[in-house]
Amino acid sequence: MQKIGHRGAKGYSIENTFDSFQKAIELNVDTIELDIHVCKSGELIVFHDFTLERLTNGEGEIAKFTLEQLKRLRILETHKIPTLIETLDLIDKRCNINIELKGRNTAQPTSKIIEEYVQNKNWKYSNFIISSFQYEELYNFSEFNPNIPLAVLTQASVEQAIEWAIEFKATHIHPHFSLLTTDNCNFAKEKGLKINTWTVNETIDIEHVKRFNIDGIISDFPDRI
Repeated sequence: MQKIGHRGAKGYSIENTFDSFQKAIELNVDTIELDIHVCKSGELIVFHDFTLERLTNGEGEIAKFTLEQLKRLRILETHKIPTLIETLDLIDKRCNINIELKGRNTAQPTSKIIEEYVQNKNWKYSNFIISSFQYEELYNFSEFNPNIPLAVLTQASVEQAIEWAIEFKATHIHPHFSLLTTDNCNFAKEKGLKINTWTVNETIDIEHVKRFNIDGIISDFPDRI
């Protein structure tokens, strides 16, 4: 069972920050899950929300700020917003990475960065999983680089996720844990798909989902897995 740290180790440190990623590594995760957007100046930013208000001292849509402007902000008064490149360099192959394409137009720049790390920095395609809820981003990524494992996220329908996965030649589906049944997990397996479920935090829920034919659990508390 793969231990996947949600936004690093969100239950122990501020999500999608260096501290959270370092904590996840200390907890011996197999994979760190994180979220990305493209900022106004074109860089890929590791951040969950589409807007800045919940976590930072800024206001507005993250896509409307340049990297220089975003670096002046602080997450809960302390942490800087990291870029994807900074995060890859921090993790440095100590675990795998699940990159969720959260914002629009993230597929192509993400593909380019991964290709750079595979070709020139000794990473492997298998060190990555690219996931998204968005049909367009999944489609685009499958066209840009079919060598990188792809996952379809869903909070609505495992069956639809399987359909999309077949269409995009994805290797994984990532359904919310409330959607899991014996039948749909077995059906996904029959189609050759791996299953990582999210976001499973309570011990009773973790034990529940382990009964299904799944491959990994995404959790704010990965040590509980």
